[in-house]
Amino acid sequence: MRRILTCLAAGALAATALPGMAAAKPAPASPAGAPALRTVTAKFETPALYDDEAGGDADADDPAIWVNERDRSRSRVIVTAKNGGLRVYDLRGRQTQSFATPEAPGPDDEPGRFNNVDLVTGFPLRGRLVDLAVVTDRGRDKLRFYRIDDGVLTDVTAADAPFAFNATQQEVNEQATAYGLATFRQGRDFLAVASRRHIPELGMFRLVAKGAKVSYQRVDKLVLPDTFRLKSGGSWTPCLEPGELPQVEGMTVDPELGVLYAAQEDVALWRVSVTGGRFGYTPRMVERTREYGVPAVYDPETEECTFDWAADPGEGGRIAADVEGVTIFKTGRQSGTLLVSSQGDDTFYTYDRRTLRPLGHFAVVDGRVDGSQECDGAAVVNTPLPGFPGGLLVVHDGHETPDGDRTATNVKFLDAGFLNQHGLNGR
Repeated sequence: MRRILTCLAAGALAATALPGMAAAKPAPASPAGAPALRTVTAKFETPALYDDEAGGDADADDPAIWVNERDRSRSRVIVTAKNGGLRVYDLRGRQTQSFATPEAPGPDDEPGRFNNVDLVTGFPLRGRLVDLAVVTDRGRDKLRFYRIDDGVLTDVTAADAPFAFNATQQEVNEQATAYGLATFRQGRDFLAVASRRHIPELGMFRLVAKGAKVSYQRVDKLVLPDTFRLKSGGSWTPCLEPGELPQVEGMTVDPELGVLYAAQEDVALWRVSVTGGRFGYTPRMVERTREYGVPAVYDPETEECTFDWAADPGEGGRIAADVEGVTIFKTGRQSGTLLVSSQGDDTFYTYDRRTLRPLGHFAVVDGRVDGSQECDGAAVVNTPLPGFPGGLLVVHDGHETPDGDRTATNVKFLDAGFLNQHGLNGR
């Protein structure tokens, strides 16, 4: 979720470009205590989507990477576009398919709005194993499913798929609905964790086949805190619009470690056990936002939060709110890198996958194509793909340029091999 924040970076360290990846403009500075900021550039990008009537109200948000094991050149990048539906791209960013969102069920009801996407592989459906793209439809409060056959998607959502969080259409219209998403498998169970818009609630859902279609059943629930005790003895609540609570969007599951990473946007990145197909131990913070504990006031006219940095209790971390895209670059069964978007300063942080030790700090800057700003979602695979021998990293760009006077977004494609350089990758 992009929002305007009055945010100050604490300190400045010189940005250092990786070999062969020089920036076309200065990158953001690293906060005090962070490693030197590295800069990287993208190889390709998707066409701009425009969030206006002429552009079909399309707003790129979250990507997923589907690897075609039989023909890697036919691998696909699948991207949600909110009111603009779902878009499918080849490895050079060229669109191959587009799906519209469902219409509103009634004249006063909300239409579909696709928010996040993740993948399931090897799901048993009518006598064969298939791969699925799973999407949160925040407009209709549902999970939707698309079977993937050799890079071609087909909608296989069961007609009677239930609401994810709400009981009635009237409640759905209030839009406290399915938002962020992470999928995983444990034993014979295929599971999805969805977050809820404007509420710090997570639901766990078991995917079920219904003939040639796919549906789901909710099996567990977790509510994260919305108010936080400070070391000084006081309490802190994040600055949000009236009526909102601190929501989660970016999520990923590390199935080998049985852990969910959930980005509560204004607060912190959380670590939660999901072994046994249920939420486990009390959630633990991996890293807080810089804004954590800082008093702030919301101005409804400007839609900005103004922070009183002079009253900073010093309990925050390095990530500039929002904490957003979360993904894992695997180098072994339990080795690799956890990557997190620091949306507020257009950068990314990396952590050792096993120990969560902080590693590196980088920004995607202008090069052959423009860089990434206000990143909502990210996805990465370590599989060598045509044009990406080190694997593929895809990141959202919330401010595609040049855009004139139109709100433009897209996603960038990078060779993930740079993560093995300069301390950005875990071992």
